[in-house]
Amino acid sequence: MAEAHGDEETPLLHHPKSNRKSTAASFLSRWRTHLMADVSRDRADLVILFCYLITGLLDSASISVWGSFVSMQTGNTVYFGLGLASPADSTRWIKSGVSLVSFCLGSLVFSRFHRVYSPTRRWVLCVSFIIQNILTATAACLVTITGPPAGKDEIGWQVLVPIALVAFQSCGQAVMSRALKYNALTSVVLTSIYCDLFSDAELFVLRNVERDRRTAAPLLLLMGAFVGCRFAHSSLGVAGALWTASVLKAVVVFMWLVWPAGRDLEER
Repeated sequence: MAEAHGDEETPLLHHPKSNRKSTAASFLSRWRTHLMADVSRDRADLVILFCYLITGLLDSASISVWGSFVSMQTGNTVYFGLGLASPADSTRWIKSGVSLVSFCLGSLVFSRFHRVYSPTRRWVLCVSFIIQNILTATAACLVTITGPPAGKDEIGWQVLVPIALVAFQSCGQAVMSRALKYNALTSVVLTSIYCDLFSDAELFVLRNVERDRRTAAPLLLLMGAFVGCRFAHSSLGVAGALWTASVLKAVVVFMWLVWPAGRDLEER
């Protein structure tokens, strides 16, 4: 009877451990399914609009301290052309050229990454912004360690490397807008948005989602530019703007982690 009694108790003693393994396996399976899902496009424009804030922050700080943009490549192209015409006037064209080339290379890399691993897959969007976060934080570390440049004409590695890193990652936002099919919201330029906004036949209609997006984009970039300028003229300098942008990139990673999946996947 004692032996039978022991046999009856054995499964009960091992049941909690087996249950924990099953729970862990179930959690990992759900987490993998969550990461492999394509995110929903519904309201995803809010994430892109949030990125305009980051663009304004980075560009205003960089143009104030380095004399070069890191996101808006139209301005850098103009500066580069001016430098080719009169290279002795300043070194701004060199920094603008570095930013422009880095942005183009970044576009090549980020677009290939999205294209190979599915453009709107959750883990792809998260990894994209993690990379952007790391590059921005690396630039922030370099600027923090080396200190501010002696002037806007300085073109040492302490200036060119951070510019290259930040410009390389900036295009990740624009690639994301293309992946989500919000082509009008690049998160890095405003010229086309101003044109589309004020040429809208329904500009003064009460409910107009496209107009609202086009209005929010420049306002958020303007807000970011204001904050970036305040950083540039404070004791924190461009490093403060870079660290803040890095934190905001981490916020975007979290947003994609909790973003709902696309309806087509939910229905399967």
